[in-house]
Amino acid sequence: MSIIAWLIVGAIAGWLAGFLVKGDEGLGVIGHIVLGIVGALVGGFLAGIVTGQDYTTGINISTIVVAVIGAVIVVVVANMIRGGSRTGRGAV
Repeated sequence: MSIIAWLIVGAIAGWLAGFLVKGDEGLGVIGHIVLGIVGALVGGFLAGIVTGQDYTTGINISTIVVAVIGAVIVVVVANMIRGGSRTGRGAV
């Protein structure tokens, strides 16, 4: 997949991760998109190693799902590093 497609999928994944991970409102939309791009790259790489499939063939449902999972993981890890508290900030 081209770098432009990875950026698009990562931006979508970061935007969706912002809805899925509560308690990290301090990142903002741009922060989620940036972390989503990183998560898409990490998720695609790790899923490719684990499953042996190629997740770099284009923009489809499987690449978006893998990118969203990667983005959620990256957002949660970023919150842990920043020391963000999830107490009293909505549903988990």
